[in-house]
This record gives sequence, structure tokens and C-alpha cells, in this order.
Amino acid sequence: MQSLKNIFNDTLHLFYPHICTGCGSDLLEEHNMLCLHCISNLPHTNFEQQTNNPIEKIFWGRVSLIAAHSEFYFTKKSLIQQLIHQLKYKGNIAIGLYLGELMGKSLLTSERFKNIDALIPLPLYPDKEHKRGYNQAAIICDGMSAIMNVPVIKNNVVRQRYTDTQTKKHRTERWQNVEGSFVVKDERKLSGKNLLLVDDVVTTGATLEACGSVIAAIESVKLSIATLAHSPK
Repeated sequence: MQSLKNIFNDTLHLFYPHICTGCGSDLLEEHNMLCLHCISNLPHTNFEQQTNNPIEKIFWGRVSLIAAHSEFYFTKKSLIQQLIHQLKYKGNIAIGLYLGELMGKSLLTSERFKNIDALIPLPLYPDKEHKRGYNQAAIICDGMSAIMNVPVIKNNVVRQRYTDTQTKKHRTERWQNVEGSFVVKDERKLSGKNLLLVDDVVTTGATLEACGSVIAAIESVKLSIATLAHSPK
């Protein structure tokens, strides 16, 4: 019986191969998005275990945080860049959930991210989210939520005006571009909570600062930040 099952699975795999999102190999385990080779090459930062890590230093003197973390190092033409590109521009929601799960597992090992009450995805401008079909930060949060057993609060923190892409702007221009972009619709839903603001990539931190400052101003809120990746300036 087992051999018949193996033959069936091998035949099914032949016609409907399960392909690694990273390298295109079909040598991967069932229900996995990446092969073992790609998994072993993911550039984890381990910042979740480190106080005063490089992500926290980005926000020093800018917004009051309990802790901050990025799960992976981001470099051009890297595996992580490819995976995030798949999530943001190719409609690959599954890889976003998978990477969110990986980050959730890392945060569960850290005392610094204990007792999180809710996850908040960095909001997109509504027209941009409608065009893309989803908010990639919300997808990451859904993956984290499944592992951390923490709810995701969506559509309460909103982006109220359109902003140009931050990619080619320097730090001052990035801040000016996003200043006043975010608003909380109902502060009572967040008051007194330990919140984790989540995005895909942090570079200068201007957008996360603008959003985080609005959240941190709510009564008795404790705020932390986590992103999938950290891109050097």
C-alpha cells in the first residue's frame, strides 16, 4: 500500500511539480516553499536576541520603541530580494505567509518580543492596495499571526494620502514625503496595548517612523517594530 502511495505521489509530482520559489528546484519537501539549500542560505540577522541592534539604532531619538527587529539582511540580487519581489509584484502571497511564519518563529524565541497583544501591518494608500490586490505587510502579519497566536489589527491605522516611492529619495526627502500620511481611526482599539508594527523592508525608517509616531502617541501604548528585511542605505 505504501509503495502504491509513493508511486502515486511520484507521478503527481511529475505532472504537477512543486517548485522552490528561490531557485526553481523541485527537490523540496511537501508544504515547503523553499528547498533545503535555499533555506540554509537565508541570511538571518538574529537581531531579535540583541538589544541596541542596528534596527533599533535607526529609530533612536525618533520614535520610542520597546524593541525592533529585521529577520533578514537585504542585498541586491540576493535570494531575499527575489522572494520579496515575488511577494510585492508577482502576486506570490504564499511566500509572504511563509516568510511571516519564519519571522514569527524567531520572535517567539526572544524575551524582547513577549506579550505582544496585536500586530499592525504598515498600511498602503488605498488606491495602491487596490491596484496590487493586497497589502504585503498584512500578508506577512497573517503568517506571523498563525505562529505567534496574536491577532492582526487591520484598517484602523490608515494611510490618508498618496506618497511617491521612497526608493530614490535621501533621508530628509523620505521623511518629508511621508510626514502626516498616517492616522488612527479609533484609538480606543489600540490604547493600553503592546503593539508590533510590521513591514517588508526598512532602509532609513522614515515611513515606519511616521506611522509609528502616530501609534506611539496613543495613551499607554507600547510599540515595537519588525520587518522582514533590512536594506543598508
